[in-house]
Amino acid sequence: MTNLLLASTKNTDNQNRQYTPLNDPEIASVVAHINEEHLDELLGFLSVFTSLSTAELDLVDAQITDIYAEGIAIQTCPKGSENQPTDAQDSSLHDQIFFIAFAAPISQLDDLQAQYILLKQRADKKLGKKTIKLTKQVFDVQSSYRISKNMLRLELSMPSLDDAQSSDIKDATSSTSVPTNEAGYAYLFDLEHNAMTSALMTDSIDGNEADGNAVNDSEKNNVRPTRLHCYYTLRKAWHTDDDIRAWVDVFLHGDTSGGNWAAALKTGETVVTKREFPEKVEHLRGGQGVLIVDETSMPTAARLLELWNNPTPPLVICVTQDADDQSYFDTVKMRSSLDSIGNDNSNIDNKIDCDTETHGNDHFTVLPIVTNQANSGSDLATLIDSTLGDYLTDNPLQIDKVWGALEANTAKALRPLLRERLELSRTDVVVKVYWRHD
Repeated sequence: MTNLLLASTKNTDNQNRQYTPLNDPEIASVVAHINEEHLDELLGFLSVFTSLSTAELDLVDAQITDIYAEGIAIQTCPKGSENQPTDAQDSSLHDQIFFIAFAAPISQLDDLQAQYILLKQRADKKLGKKTIKLTKQVFDVQSSYRISKNMLRLELSMPSLDDAQSSDIKDATSSTSVPTNEAGYAYLFDLEHNAMTSALMTDSIDGNEADGNAVNDSEKNNVRPTRLHCYYTLRKAWHTDDDIRAWVDVFLHGDTSGGNWAAALKTGETVVTKREFPEKVEHLRGGQGVLIVDETSMPTAARLLELWNNPTPPLVICVTQDADDQSYFDTVKMRSSLDSIGNDNSNIDNKIDCDTETHGNDHFTVLPIVTNQANSGSDLATLIDSTLGDYLTDNPLQIDKVWGALEANTAKALRPLLRERLELSRTDVVVKVYWRHD
């Protein structure tokens, strides 16, 4: 599966000729994306598919240098080398490049995702980690309603385990596959399923009429959404006596495929998901954390707070276009064991207090940022960084961990700002891309 590609970079030109380059102008952006957002996955590949020891991996960062038809090249460098003199590093870990082979060669960049997912699934299984699932799920729409000015909540259901096993309905899946104790679990929804279902239902109805106005194939194609799929976070899931229920919160902003899809859903319709994967939040289990969210990632933060597994409450920076959407966190109650730890957080201005009788000393702080415009770009990253800096000036905290999820350009600009301000490593500052401003 794996072999050492290079011992050093000086032989790169000769050694790389044994692999087939992919001549695609998008490769550079794909490589940059993986290197920025998926460091933990690259380290996982090195752990499983190379001979590097755990002790060695603890000392390195990793980045993809190139993508070939046969696999990917991953380069190691000493962790934090940009902040330390060269002679302080273990030179044996400097600039080694390893080749990780795909299960099957790819002929174009469009095939990369499937092969990358296979690598991740194999590595995660070996490491005992949760991983991406290529699973079809079918949910029924129970209801939909606004929970803030621009946030629509879909309440979905699927049969319980016993009902699914006894049902003759194809594609019924076990309710145990819907996680009830995970934050940020994401589903890839098939938007085309509902558009085509609506077109076919109209065709069936009109086909029974005598006026000959049935929907034709051209009209059916016109109802297909611009985007055929869209990721949304599972806000919360729970079991009832009869089935399993789930909330999916959708931010409605302008004329978008996902927002239009969600707003048009009716009670009794089905929605279909085709892929799912867990969020990376394990690093938040210790230390003082900061959560940085906009409307697309507020559902993840809300569930994180409800399942909080850390005696220290987090600071939440919440960015919204509209001030009325800041109310999203008003009813969120944080699970905490602070009352048993006895921590003193009197220096924190707790703007949102939870029910202390039920949940103990479970206070968390929300710093609101209202922009009155689409939340994207480097200017927003600078605003978030300065807002955090101003808060820390008045409330001296040692920030240990960061999790955030924002627009692509904002996330890219924000990561280095936070690492510099907080003096944290890449693994401690996890700022994900949840959407792209097209």
